[in-house]
Amino acid sequence: MDANPNVIERIEKALDTIRPFLKNDGGDVKIVEVTPEMVVKVVLLGACKSCPFSVMTLKNGIELAIKRDVPEIVEVIAIQEDELLM
Repeated sequence: MDANPNVIERIEKALDTIRPFLKNDGGDVKIVEVTPEMVVKVVLLGACKSCPFSVMTLKNGIELAIKRDVPEIVEVIAIQEDELLM
């Protein structure tokens, strides 16, 4: 991750506000990258990977929490774990 460590720390703090809800359902989220364009790439983990509501969780939970605390973030997108190997 090339982003400013302060930005990553702020994103992690934002994620910590919603992680209890994700973990309660057997899931979690991991930051993969923050692009120079301020797009956060994440991987959904555990039950979140296969949940039919994962898009809603991403946009209405994860993205809103991050943008609320780190307004310079433009978008949050989920990538698949297998994309990390490329």
